[in-house]
Amino acid sequence: MSNPVALVTGAAAGIGKAVALLFAEQGCDVVISDIQDEKLQAVAKQIEAMGQRVVAMHVNVGDEAAVRQLHQRTLETFGRLDYACNNAGIEGDAAKFTDCSMENFDRVMNINTRGLFVCMQEQIAIMQKQSGGAIVNISSIAGLVGFPERPAYCASKGAVVQLTRAGAIEYAEQNIRVNAICPGVIHTDMIDRVTGKDPEMEAAYGAFHPMNRMGTVDEVAQTVVFLCSEKAGFITGQALAVDGGMVAR
Repeated sequence: MSNPVALVTGAAAGIGKAVALLFAEQGCDVVISDIQDEKLQAVAKQIEAMGQRVVAMHVNVGDEAAVRQLHQRTLETFGRLDYACNNAGIEGDAAKFTDCSMENFDRVMNINTRGLFVCMQEQIAIMQKQSGGAIVNISSIAGLVGFPERPAYCASKGAVVQLTRAGAIEYAEQNIRVNAICPGVIHTDMIDRVTGKDPEMEAAYGAFHPMNRMGTVDEVAQTVVFLCSEKAGFITGQALAVDGGMVAR
């Protein structure tokens, strides 16, 4: 059989990039998508340098037709899809509950929830034909607990958890496993932009977690690849917090 095939959305940076590179390191051919074209092509070159085949596409997951084309391209190129990590998403604008605009609410829900739902539809349809596969959705601790001034984001990530459970239950007997990861504060380029790499601000973000540090993209990526592996063969329908103990408080 040819190499396993993995698909990662939002793969140009942060968690998505780490997941895509780890899949390639583990011997997978990889399909990656994002709207940051230059960064995406740089990731594609890294994957090629590992000796793996890669398809890189500009895809806004809020565009249904583009999402369906992404999966069609996957089939045309590789003929199968073994693993998928639905990572693409946005935070939206910070606003108090009563001040959250409908434009912001609809934009966040369209990308984080509706876009992920379309991805899952396509992935499950492919995996049904090949009698199995594994999907990992990137939710957030905001999908498990509430946060102020992020009503749209919390709603979208809570919906991701429920889509994960619904898909897992419906397709469990067809050997399609669906899980979600709910990261805490993960040290990414986005966090660096927020903190300005100021040590005091970084320490404050780290202090949100009982482990007193931020998580790393590699720790999340390792969890994604584990959930896709045979070692996690009896795990489905779970929303796993990778959060240094934050939601255990």
